[in-house]
Amino acid sequence: MLAFDQARKLILDSVKPLDPITLPLLEALGMVASEPVNAGLDLPPFDNSAMDGYAVRSDECELAGEKPVIATLMAGDTADRELSKGTAVKIMTGAPVPPGFDAVVPFEEVLSEDAGKVFLPAAVKRNQHIRFLGEDIRSGDCIVESGRIIRPAEINILAGSGILSLYVHRKVRVAILSTGDELVEPGSAVPSGKIINSNSPALAAAVLEAGGEPVMLGIAADTRESLAEKIATGLRYDVLVTTAGVSAGEKDLVREMLAEAGVKPLFWKIGLKPGGPTAFGLKGYTPVFSLPGNPVSSMLTFEELVRPALLRMMGHTAVLRPHFKGILAEDVHKKEGKATLLRVKICKEGDTFRISSAGNQQTGIQRTLLHADAVCLLPSEVTLLKKGESVDFHFLHDSAMMMVL
Repeated sequence: MLAFDQARKLILDSVKPLDPITLPLLEALGMVASEPVNAGLDLPPFDNSAMDGYAVRSDECELAGEKPVIATLMAGDTADRELSKGTAVKIMTGAPVPPGFDAVVPFEEVLSEDAGKVFLPAAVKRNQHIRFLGEDIRSGDCIVESGRIIRPAEINILAGSGILSLYVHRKVRVAILSTGDELVEPGSAVPSGKIINSNSPALAAAVLEAGGEPVMLGIAADTRESLAEKIATGLRYDVLVTTAGVSAGEKDLVREMLAEAGVKPLFWKIGLKPGGPTAFGLKGYTPVFSLPGNPVSSMLTFEELVRPALLRMMGHTAVLRPHFKGILAEDVHKKEGKATLLRVKICKEGDTFRISSAGNQQTGIQRTLLHADAVCLLPSEVTLLKKGESVDFHFLHDSAMMMVL
């Protein structure tokens, strides 16, 4: 049985970023740049005023004095001719600074204004309140590095540099297949002995949250024919995720049918609770994850094993959630031999995180996962962690982290 950390390393070593595609800027939001992007323009593209005020020549303002206002420049105007010395130009924010003028005096610093004249203070500093050509970015500067996530800030600088599209790693398409004769789809009648297939919509939501595109394959019956058909369809996508059918039951045929479809198993069961009956294999370069059918186990193994792989395939370099240290608010008992994912609530007291159980840790209790802010990964060899001990944890979602931090 493979240890949890070995299983995750094996998975991440087995996947690689998807081939890049070209997308318009807005469609690239949240995706990862696959190559560096250089600016096509200087920013700012010309010297312009950073304030509403008066453009002047600083060497003419050593003493306070009156100057005639001979022009007004608005944002979008052109300033390409020399203007008389000893004058001032009324100028608005973003307007081009006239040739020869090298400072702007904001309106609020002007001593007085009257009939086309302005009385200015002394000691105007050269270059004050002017944004100079290329001061921010020079044409040819690298503005987005390979591996950078495209956020609104990146779109802003790219658009401002005249770049309308870029190469990014495309979104991973994840086929999701639930298996089992006991399942019915949400919205269907639920006969006695049947249960609703909640795993597929939950995993689809998790794929979307990670930035991927889920493809719902529905439910495969516990027959060789049904599984073969659904698995063949799923292997046409970037990733196949199945749930249930990987234990030792009489109808647990998923392992056998994946092998017949040419999937090479890399591991089958890991030392993790919940999530022991989790498997991983490859069909060529296509990763195949077989998760437990239990909804809690399915969601947690997706979080810890599948999500990092999807992020790596989409070009992310940081694929694991940030880890923190906290103090246990109560004793924790566990069995030796398996690493354990403890669903917990987090409370911050000053600079200290306090960790308490989110509820009943039995894998059949979904409410506990609903209430959990985070999970602690407890080492396999430990059987008792005492109140006050320090343990590692990571938040399960960004909203929980924002609320606590």
